[in-house]
Amino acid sequence: QVQLVESGGGLVQAGGSLRLSCAASGRTFTFSRSAMGWFRQAPGRKREFVAAISRSGANTYYADFVKGRFTISKDNSKNTVYLELNNLKPEDTAVYYCAARSRPSYSSDVYSTPSQYDYWGQGTQVTVSS
Repeated sequence: QVQLVESGGGLVQAGGSLRLSCAASGRTFTFSRSAMGWFRQAPGRKREFVAAISRSGANTYYADFVKGRFTISKDNSKNTVYLELNNLKPEDTAVYYCAARSRPSYSSDVYSTPSQYDYWGQGTQVTVSS
């Protein structure tokens, strides 16, 4: 069983910043061999891709709407993936979910669709006020 626990969400004014964390654990789960991703879901909308990082941490990929505002990173020594959110906008308000891929992947591959991931966290709420 794999557990992903997100933290770091909250209420912030437009233009502000937050740092989301996702801690992974599991007896048979090897974090260093897992590609990771962040998705978000706003009320009444479908879950959408935000950012992804390869299992090595060398490659990253972002949704177009990020436009240099968000940064994903991975610390294999802490089994944690981060999402730094800067210059937040009210339209960034959503529940942010961390996802892990346990299926085999090349060290440099990144994944941007929900079906490519195997485990999900419970989500952390990000609310941006105008």
